[in-house]
Amino acid sequence: MNKKANILVVDDDESILWVVEKSLKEKGLNVTTAKDGKTGFKLIEANDFDAAIIDITMPEKGGLDILSEIDKEKNLPIVIMTAQGTMKNAVEAMKRGAFDYITKPFDLNELEVIVEKAIENKRLKEQVSLLKVTLKQKLAKETTIIGKNKAMQDLFKTIGKVSPTDATVIIYGESGTGKELVAKAIHANSLRTEGAFVAINSAAIPKDLMESELFGYEKGAFTGALEERHGKFELADKGTLFLDEIGDMSLDVQSKLLRAIQEREFYRVGGKKPIKVDVRLIAATNQDIEKLVEEKKFREDLFYRLNVVSIKIPPLCTRLLCCRQIQSYPAKTCPSQRKEARKKSRLKRLYTID
Repeated sequence: MNKKANILVVDDDESILWVVEKSLKEKGLNVTTAKDGKTGFKLIEANDFDAAIIDITMPEKGGLDILSEIDKEKNLPIVIMTAQGTMKNAVEAMKRGAFDYITKPFDLNELEVIVEKAIENKRLKEQVSLLKVTLKQKLAKETTIIGKNKAMQDLFKTIGKVSPTDATVIIYGESGTGKELVAKAIHANSLRTEGAFVAINSAAIPKDLMESELFGYEKGAFTGALEERHGKFELADKGTLFLDEIGDMSLDVQSKLLRAIQEREFYRVGGKKPIKVDVRLIAATNQDIEKLVEEKKFREDLFYRLNVVSIKIPPLCTRLLCCRQIQSYPAKTCPSQRKEARKKSRLKRLYTID
């Protein structure tokens, strides 16, 4: 048992309160008791308990009432105590969010095990919540885009409008203009922000390996496939898949990508069972995809599937004001690098551009 944990026990039967309190205190836990549901509920609202053990039936306010009224953000695991013959209520308690239930008369060792699991459950959830906050903060730093001119302001508005949707997006822009940064900003502000952001660069992967990178492969699918491997689609499930330099993808892989988008499922290389996924797609390119379609180098049906929303990033040569902002940005965020940032400005040449 964790000796720092605080437990609340609520029951109108004083003999139950005494036995449970004594047992848990012997395990090193801090125990608070309440003889009725109203008092117990007030204690829950005013304190941060690690777990609560509550009787399902009490005058005025029972365990089911407390489960319905408790603030879910408290993340309090509640163990419901129920008498024999009230299993229907126990099931109802589980539906309303109870962590577990135990039937009277119960074995104290069994109760102690359940309480320990409840405490661990809360601590794990708190750790996950903290990690999510940390990741969001990190992602926010990674997706900081600056720019004051009209073209960049229009870009920000488009990102704001498209982010909450699940629409497929294709980003057009020259190399170095920040296409992946825009994709990350869309993901960070979407409903999928808790899912993964998975990126793959079509131009950087040999054409004969692209299919296995996207969809993964089964053990024994080809020489060297010694174990099952998940592809980018599986890794991005419930999140966002960013397909960079989509114009460099071969026609053969394009056809498989089209099917995956249409059916929301795919087959691993060497696989026989379809794998369902829920993925948002964002593509990017520095090429003229419509021209590639005319030249039969890019599938027209895939183009229309990807081009639901198109975003065009202004070239750097038109962003003089933004470039000056970028030059001063490190100096503002990292005071210790102020002198170095001024000395080593990589954008000095752009100041002569009209």
